[in-house]
Amino acid sequence: MENLTEQLVLVPTPTLRPEPIPLDVKVVLIGPSALYRLLQVADEDVRELFKVKADFAPEMDWDPQHVLDYAAFISRRVREAGLIHFDRGAVARVVEWGARLRAHRGKLSTRLLDISDLVDEASYWASVRGRGRVGADDVDQAVAKKRYRSNLIEEMTRELIRDRVLVVETAQERVGCVNGLSVIELGDHRFGQPSRVSARVSAGPGILQSVEREIHLSGPIHSKGFLILSGYLAEKYAQTWPLALRASITFEQAYDEVEGDSASSTELYALLSALSGIPIRQGIAVTGSINQFGDVQAVGGVNEKIEGFFEVCRAQGLTGDQGVGIPAANRGNLMLASEVVDAVAKGVFHIWAVSTVDEGIQLLTGVPSGQRVQGKFPEGTIHRAVEDRLRGYAEALRAFAASKEGATDPPSE
Repeated sequence: MENLTEQLVLVPTPTLRPEPIPLDVKVVLIGPSALYRLLQVADEDVRELFKVKADFAPEMDWDPQHVLDYAAFISRRVREAGLIHFDRGAVARVVEWGARLRAHRGKLSTRLLDISDLVDEASYWASVRGRGRVGADDVDQAVAKKRYRSNLIEEMTRELIRDRVLVVETAQERVGCVNGLSVIELGDHRFGQPSRVSARVSAGPGILQSVEREIHLSGPIHSKGFLILSGYLAEKYAQTWPLALRASITFEQAYDEVEGDSASSTELYALLSALSGIPIRQGIAVTGSINQFGDVQAVGGVNEKIEGFFEVCRAQGLTGDQGVGIPAANRGNLMLASEVVDAVAKGVFHIWAVSTVDEGIQLLTGVPSGQRVQGKFPEGTIHRAVEDRLRGYAEALRAFAASKEGATDPPSE
C-alpha cells in the first residue's frame, strides 16, 4: 500500500508500512462496456489483471421459462422485504411492464432493480387499500404514480399545446404541414411530443435547406437524414431535367437541437405536399427514417410517440379519423398504455404501419402516390403533381436565363 501524499510532496516522509499478508480474493468489476474499453487503453495493468470479460444483456426473451423466473423473483422479493403476496394478474402486469421497459413484445427487461422497486410500490398501494393480495390494478397504480412523480415537464408541455402557445393541429388539412413526433428524455422519464414540420418551396438552383441545419441546431444524425432526403428527391424527379428548386424545411417552434433521423420521412412528406399542392390531414402524425430508395425504416421511442400524440388528440377532441403512422418494422415494439389500446379497439384512434414513402404520403393525403408507367406518373397522383411543379420550375428558370442573355447581347448592326 502507498500513501498518495508521498507521491505528491517534494520531500517524502517515511512512515510505518504494514507487513504483506497472504490474500486470496476474487475481484469483480461491474460497469458499462465503454468504461472497460477505456480502462484497457488507459491502464496497461487492466488487461493483465482482469482477463475475463462477460457481457450482460439488458433483456431476455419473453418465453414461459423467463415468465416463471419473473414470478420467482417477485416471490423472493416479497419474502425478503415482508411484502404482500402478488396474485396471478399482478405478476402478469409486472411481466408486461418488463416488456414495456424494453419496448418490445418479445423481450423482457433484466433491470431487476426497476422490477424490485415496482414490486415494493405495488405492495404499498395494496396495503393502503387494505388488501390481502396485490392485484393488477395495484401494479397499474404504482406505474401511474411513478410516472406522475416525474412528468411535470410533460404536463407543462401539454398545457402549452392546450392553450395554443405551441401550435399542434389535430383536425383539418394543410398544404406543406405535417405533425412530426419526437421523444423528450428526462433521465428517469421520457415522453413523446408532437411538433409541426413545415415546408415552403419556390423556383431555385436546386437548394434544399433545413433551417435547423443552417443555424447549427441540427445534430449529425439529423443532418444525415436530411441529406438522404435530398438524394431521394434527386433520384425520383431529376433524371431528365435539373432539380430547379429552392425548399426550406423546419420544425416550427423548436428552439433546442434537433437530433436523430426519425423525422426524415416527416420532412419529406411536408416537402411533397408543398410541391404537389395537395393538403395533408392534420389528424395523422408520422415518424420514421428513410433511405435513398424511399423505404421507411424503424425508429426508437415509438410507444411514447404514439401516446404523446394520442394525449393531444384526446385533449382537443377525438374525431375517429386521428392516428399515427409508424414504420412497419416497429410493429414488434408496440407496448402501449391501456387507454391507447382501448381507443384503437373502439375505432376512435388508429395506428397504421407503412413500409415506403409512397404508402405514407397516400395515407396522409388520401391521394394515390403513383408509379411510373412508360416513364410517366399517372394523372391525379402525388408524384405526377410534384413532377409537373418541378418541370414548371425548370422551364421558368430556363426562360428567365434566356431572357437575361438576350438583354445583355450587343445590338446588331
